[in-house]
Amino acid sequence: MKISYKWLQKYFKEPLPTPAEISEGIIFHAFEVESVEEFNNDTIFEIKILPDRAHDCLSHWGIAKEISAIFGIKINPTEENNSSSSTDILGDNLKIQIEDSKCRRYMGKIIRNIKVGPSPLWLSDSLVSIGQKSINNIVDATNYVMFDLGNPIHAFDLDKLEKDNEGNFLIKVRPGIEGEKIVTLDKKEVNLNDTILVIADAKNPLAIAGIKGGNKAEVDNNTKNIVIEVANFDPTMVRKTSHKLGIFTDSAKRFENEISEDLASLVMDKITDLILEIAGGECGQVVDIYKNKKEEITASVSSAYLNRLLGLDISDAKIEDIFNKFQYKYEIKNNEFIVSIPSVRLDLVYPYDLAEEIGRIYGYEKIKPVIPEIIFDKDDDAIWKEMQKARAILINTGYSEVMNYTFTNEGVVEVLVSASDKNFLRTNLKDGMKKSYELNKLNLSILSLDEIKIFEIGTIFIEEKEEVHICYANKKEIKEMKLDEFIITSKELSDVSLLDNFKDFRLSNKFIPWSVYPFITRDIAVWIPAEKSNDILVEIYKECGGDLLINEPRMFDRFTKGDMTSYAYRLVFQSYERTLKDEEVTEIMSKINSKILDLGFEAR
Repeated sequence: MKISYKWLQKYFKEPLPTPAEISEGIIFHAFEVESVEEFNNDTIFEIKILPDRAHDCLSHWGIAKEISAIFGIKINPTEENNSSSSTDILGDNLKIQIEDSKCRRYMGKIIRNIKVGPSPLWLSDSLVSIGQKSINNIVDATNYVMFDLGNPIHAFDLDKLEKDNEGNFLIKVRPGIEGEKIVTLDKKEVNLNDTILVIADAKNPLAIAGIKGGNKAEVDNNTKNIVIEVANFDPTMVRKTSHKLGIFTDSAKRFENEISEDLASLVMDKITDLILEIAGGECGQVVDIYKNKKEEITASVSSAYLNRLLGLDISDAKIEDIFNKFQYKYEIKNNEFIVSIPSVRLDLVYPYDLAEEIGRIYGYEKIKPVIPEIIFDKDDDAIWKEMQKARAILINTGYSEVMNYTFTNEGVVEVLVSASDKNFLRTNLKDGMKKSYELNKLNLSILSLDEIKIFEIGTIFIEEKEEVHICYANKKEIKEMKLDEFIITSKELSDVSLLDNFKDFRLSNKFIPWSVYPFITRDIAVWIPAEKSNDILVEIYKECGGDLLINEPRMFDRFTKGDMTSYAYRLVFQSYERTLKDEEVTEIMSKINSKILDLGFEAR
């Protein structure tokens, strides 16, 4: 959000720190300042307000309160009127009906005999400084107060409203009607239905609730009488409607991040005073529909709790000082601060929220990182020890561990939400093991193995319980059983020496990523004199294969006949950059054969 330095100064009697100091203070204690620019003898901050503070800091007032706390500068008092101005639903011939609970509060007030015209220079300059266009004094006033206090406002031309049968100016908050249309202020026609909440008069829609006004009751230069709307709408409803219609406004941005209903009273008072100041007129009685008033929230924290959570040693006096900077009301009982949470601070609910307030104003840079002392005085988990035993047994007998998906497309226990069609928890390990075995079997050559031996230890879910199973696969069988049964029945258990000390059990191999491109294998068998070492063949294969020979040449057959010995090797070629062509490998094999013939050896 764009924030004006001059605008902020209106909240303080004493001069503010320099723009550079304010920028640094906000960065270290509140938000990210994305840019600071000079504009018409003013400084404009572009501040990135995160969603958890959008309810109160998408406004100059919210940022002013942050600056007050950060720099310890007293802010001008602003009365937060949490009570309804009137419990009547009828005032000055204005009648309001709320027909949907997604409207949490609606305040309306008639102001008569106004004069619509250009805004005073200070008002238009304030809006232009933050990138807004000046339209007329009434529209500018509603925009100014929204950017000042954070609650959107709308003004309707009273004389363009349809009256009800009793002669009252009627405003209804209701769902749209299928087939109904509204033309927005920017001349776009929108089709309505019952999923879209609208503000309407006795006959027609006037605005899309919380998002954008329509042109039916637009304020223009001929307007004499207006109705001021200050309302509060359900944030989820506003967000869904805004995205459905593709209409994104400053109003929708604020409502979709939620705003305190109690803010409406303060906003109504300020917009009323501003319009009377710049446009004249006489105001009627406010009509305020606010049925579900929020109760005051308190949170209790002690200095011991705060210091333990933050890793600090802040005194009670310093904690009080920070609470006072925020102008929080509190009392101290039994060594605890009982803090009354301001109604506009929707993010403060629990004690740890207050701890964050204390920590950020005190300064996170003052928190020294200290590694806590951890005493490992408890024995290892019994199930984990059993898993380590099983893992040691199988790895030391040539097995490799695999991990398969816990989620499947069928089972007994169904998950509530799934990102795919696999919305059940597995009832066995064997199904996944079969797929893993077949997949790895296809890659025997690239794995430099003669046989696939794999296992998995994991949880299966049957009916209302879970069990830890082990499943292993080899060329003879795929077998699954309970973990404890495997430990008892395993014949290899007595042969594994490291089972007495599981902390010494470590895997020494390092994983090297596979290429995503296909590999090509070639087998070659060569007769060489029996007294010759086969190392000479390995050197030829490596020299000719170069970087494309990805594994050590693997001998898979050897036999001697007379004074000659045959050595059979499997060569695996693969590139990390491209798919190899058969011609490339054929050329390498031709070079290998040439070198073999040059040495007087015979290729079979």
